[in-house]
Amino acid sequence: VMNAEIDLQQIIENTMVLVLAGGQGSRLKALTETRAKPVLEFGSHCRIIDFPLSNCVNSGLNQIAVLTQYKSQCLIRHLMQHWGTLNNSFGGRLDILPASQQQSESWYQGTADACFQNIDYIKSRAPKYVMILSGDHVYQMDYRKLLAEHVKNGAEMTVSCIEVPTKNAANQLGVLSADSKGRVTAFDEKPCKPHPLLDAPEYCLASMGNYVVNAEVLYRLLKADAKALESDHDFGKNVIPNIIEQHKVFAHRFRGADGCQIPYWRDVGTIDSYWRAHMDLLNNSDMLNLADPSWPIWGSALSSAPTQIRGGTQKGQCDLNQILIGTGCQLTNCRIHHTVLSSNCAIGDGASLQGCALLPDVTIEAGAKLKNVIVDKGVTVPANLAIDDINIAKHFGFSVSEKGVVLITQQVIDSFADVEIYFDVPQKSTSVSPIRPMHSELSTRNIVRTHVPSALNER
Repeated sequence: VMNAEIDLQQIIENTMVLVLAGGQGSRLKALTETRAKPVLEFGSHCRIIDFPLSNCVNSGLNQIAVLTQYKSQCLIRHLMQHWGTLNNSFGGRLDILPASQQQSESWYQGTADACFQNIDYIKSRAPKYVMILSGDHVYQMDYRKLLAEHVKNGAEMTVSCIEVPTKNAANQLGVLSADSKGRVTAFDEKPCKPHPLLDAPEYCLASMGNYVVNAEVLYRLLKADAKALESDHDFGKNVIPNIIEQHKVFAHRFRGADGCQIPYWRDVGTIDSYWRAHMDLLNNSDMLNLADPSWPIWGSALSSAPTQIRGGTQKGQCDLNQILIGTGCQLTNCRIHHTVLSSNCAIGDGASLQGCALLPDVTIEAGAKLKNVIVDKGVTVPANLAIDDINIAKHFGFSVSEKGVVLITQQVIDSFADVEIYFDVPQKSTSVSPIRPMHSELSTRNIVRTHVPSALNER
């Protein structure tokens, strides 16, 4: 008789992983105009897709295929450069499956269709179990528990879920109900009034977009869905709701290591949620810890250079508090509070950052002042520019989220050229002062002329 550990190892060896990474991420606005959401930088050293891939490797799962579609060039490059070594380093295999019209003349129409169009590839790998993962969520999870529970329950399909406040799930997430044994009894995709938990009415069970399906069952489900003309060919919208009565579909509740704490999981699909997840790195490191040696996120540091922290022309010192700094950064006599800096960021003399998330290769020139902003990759913020108020940000033409997070892009900054307007600058100052648009409510001190965005005059 084999023990449980050997059984689990056999289950792992018989499992193939499909990571769905074709998301457009349109709610992230300019951040995903040229790249797929899963390859968007996160934290100081990694991409969003590094989370599910790291979870796989840490769980011992190394037979992986990534399905790509929307503007996938950057994603494919990242996978080749930083995950291509999966074959050598972890004894596994990583394949990249771009949308290539294998089963029809269409691109991937939904999550189920993406799997159906690669059904011949899946069969060629001859798995017993297929794990289907979303490629655009931030979390740390041991998939072995999901697999073990799937087999223990004799399930045909298992949906990984997490307890979330009903107000957060409404119109945003798939919500399911399950009986006392964990069998799914109902599944609604993004309901306006999610069905609450009986023991916690303010919470509901939300689908994480992660599934385990017996391979033979999956083939039948995909073929049936492909023939359904009215289907959106999506697991959450169509496949799961249609099979819960005839098939053994179970819910796996994602739990923390202690078995009771609600663990960290975020769908970073909006500017606000993406910014908030960065702040969580600073506030909730016990729940989301990129430096956890027992469960590392195998990111890709974009620089091998050390970070430099030094005084500036005024012989001052850097004021740093609760920050995360990537490699290759250069900080000069600046003030940085509650901020995440990705690799190769340069912060100039007298600059001030608070509540910011900077993507790689950002330059903040001397005297700039930023608060509650996301700065896109490769942006240079001009000297003395102050974006610390949403009204100012809107005047300059920057995108401002519902909760007041400002997205700073190079395109808007480049529109600043060749337009003159008056600015209010302190008359007697020994330090570099932030430039602000002059409003009637501001006191007039020393007025200078400078170049500012054309958006100011247009608005």
